[in-house]
Amino acid sequence: MATRSLALRLIVGAGVWIAAALLAGGFALSNLFQDTVERNFDARLEVLLESLVAVSELDTQGQPQLSRGLGEPRFDQPYSGWYWEIAEGGKPLLRSRSLWDQELSMSDETATTEAYRHDVVGPDNQPLRLVEREITLPGLTHRLRFGVAGETSETEAAVTSFNKTLFWSLGLLGVGLLVALLIQIRFGLQPLRRIRQAIIAVRTGRAQRLEGDFPVEIEPLSNELNVLIEHNAAVLERARTQVSNLAHALKTPLSVLTNESNAAEGPLAETVKRQTASMRRQIDHYLARARTAAAARVLGVRTDVGAVVEDLRRTLERIHVERRIRIETRLPGGLAFRGERQDLEEMLGNLADNACKWAKSQVVIAARREGNHIQFLVDDDGPGVPAEQRDALFHRGKRLDESVPGSGHGLAIVREIAELYGGSVSLGVAPSGGLRAMLSLPATDAA
Repeated sequence: MATRSLALRLIVGAGVWIAAALLAGGFALSNLFQDTVERNFDARLEVLLESLVAVSELDTQGQPQLSRGLGEPRFDQPYSGWYWEIAEGGKPLLRSRSLWDQELSMSDETATTEAYRHDVVGPDNQPLRLVEREITLPGLTHRLRFGVAGETSETEAAVTSFNKTLFWSLGLLGVGLLVALLIQIRFGLQPLRRIRQAIIAVRTGRAQRLEGDFPVEIEPLSNELNVLIEHNAAVLERARTQVSNLAHALKTPLSVLTNESNAAEGPLAETVKRQTASMRRQIDHYLARARTAAAARVLGVRTDVGAVVEDLRRTLERIHVERRIRIETRLPGGLAFRGERQDLEEMLGNLADNACKWAKSQVVIAARREGNHIQFLVDDDGPGVPAEQRDALFHRGKRLDESVPGSGHGLAIVREIAELYGGSVSLGVAPSGGLRAMLSLPATDAA
């Protein structure tokens, strides 16, 4: 699932490009710095070489000597890493005290009056950068080779220090860029989270359409979703209308057949009467199923539970006024059923009416929110039903006592409608010893 995340794709893609860019930039900067350091080191050696030539002269014996020092103390320290030498034909004539009894690996193959730079190995295997040049001193007819060398460990240390600083700097820059990227992605994807919340509001019944001010890139999506929601509602409404029209169209012929069979006598009339009654029940049953199935899929449908239960309480108390049945309701505020009001009335009405028929004096209707569902409890203080007989009550036409009025279809209808909404219904024992009906239905947030 993580590979399907849009945010993850953006982060990984940008992270790869950031890493590649920082690596390429780091290598370029490191090479540029190293080249600059080496050029400066060569330039320094050339300046010292020119200074060596400037202070060189011939003595009375015709041998080169220095008129004064070069101003670099390390030329006087043995094996300091800084050396100079004057040679002729590969034979040293004069050298710095730092060389002691050693000599520089002067080139004797390249004769040039321009500065010639190359790497050599000095005393104690020191890596040296040597700059040499052939010069003709006044009073001489041949050239002498002047050379100045410096230990390259200084440049290597400078480059190493720079690379460490560059590594940590680019690393911190990369982390900073990734943090900025995360903030940007979170801010940039905020409209998608808002549209998700808007869709949840529609699905749970708190809104009829997507509401909100969305960016221009998201607005076409929200508009198309609103059109889809409206189209879905229109299609379901047309389906309901056609179902209703079919019901009315069939009821008239059935009524004619029923009237004719009632007016006639004989086996044929009785058969027609039974079959028309069966047809009427089947039509009412399947038309109700079709209407409920459509309602269960309508986005944005919600019903206030408190209002429905209160209306049922008043109606049932009037119906059972002669038996003085008291109906008590225990409901928290803000409960809402994700479905049609008439379906909730059908289910609770059947359960509550059945409880009133069997109750001695009291019926309790309670409800509570459990996660994404509402748990309804309908208790009576009647004789109850043995556990082995409870499942049989959900079969159509099944009645345990013919003395109590009813068709035996109520609990079956409740189960069918509840299952269409993804709910359930079961029977148990009430605290008073009577029957408890437990109905679970999908909940939605209150408006």
